[in-house]
Amino acid sequence: LRKQSKEQMGFGYEITWEERTFRRLGSQLIPGKVGTVSGLFFGLAFGMAGIGAAVFGRLADHHGIEFVYHVCSYLPLLGILTAFLPDLRRR
Repeated sequence: LRKQSKEQMGFGYEITWEERTFRRLGSQLIPGKVGTVSGLFFGLAFGMAGIGAAVFGRLADHHGIEFVYHVCSYLPLLGILTAFLPDLRRR
């Protein structure tokens, strides 16, 4: 297989992996409406990705691509900060 097709297969696998997560979460959030919740999650994810691409593109136009790389290197810290979110499970 060509390198490009291998990358496309990897992207397809990632999409499939996320779909499983969305279905499980959707079945917990709104039982019986798994497809609706999954569609909402995918729509939100792709919508936010489009907005992020536009913002980072504008930053790259004004400050250069190196600046955008530096900004993106700090994005995983947002994931670490989620550890400090309150626990909303009922006790």
